[in-house]
Amino acid sequence: MALAVHTRSSGRLFLKGVRTSDTAGAAGLLCEERLNDAVGGVSPTLRHRIEEAGWLALAFVHVDGRHVDYGPGTSDRAALKRVTRRMHRLRAPAHPVPQLSDRFAGHLRPGEAEALKGSHLLHTDLNPHNIVISHAGGDAYVVDWAMPALGPAWVDPASMATWLMTYGHAPADALAWLRGTPSWPQADRKAVEAFVNVTCREFTASVGDKDAEPHNTRFRHLLDAPH
Repeated sequence: MALAVHTRSSGRLFLKGVRTSDTAGAAGLLCEERLNDAVGGVSPTLRHRIEEAGWLALAFVHVDGRHVDYGPGTSDRAALKRVTRRMHRLRAPAHPVPQLSDRFAGHLRPGEAEALKGSHLLHTDLNPHNIVISHAGGDAYVVDWAMPALGPAWVDPASMATWLMTYGHAPADALAWLRGTPSWPQADRKAVEAFVNVTCREFTASVGDKDAEPHNTRFRHLLDAPH
């Protein structure tokens, strides 16, 4: 369930929910609930939690906006850069969040898990449906924090750069954007190599060499940007 609702007491809200029998969906919502204080200024504020009649739902402040445009000529590049500054300041919340390297279990090689350790809170799923551009101020809001991880701060901006390539930006253009983000200049070359290599290995194992190649090529371009 996902809908905008108008309320007398709280104004317009975005309501999302799942049946409590949906174990994975409920776990994702509970994760979003726990993280909301930690992602203030990046994600809309949580106002209500409802568990009733076999449903679990969260109600957030509604952002009147649209999904981000990652395509060439987009006017959203500046908003994406601004939100990376806010994400750069995110730190581990009080409750446990897995390290990014945990997601790649079975695909890691010696030293890669250590290279990917970090204390920054990462979103890890920055597809265009998870970034909303406000109509009012043009700011970007990152939503759906159901798959967080801890790792180096540059990981989410690097993923944004690969999404820019996915939607048609030339690699050099996407990497020029990435170099202007606050965390990329701090990226360690060995850590970036570990991230690229293990991401490519995991995706190849999932879909096969041929289908993985376009995705993996975009990630390998991250090694072309100075660190």
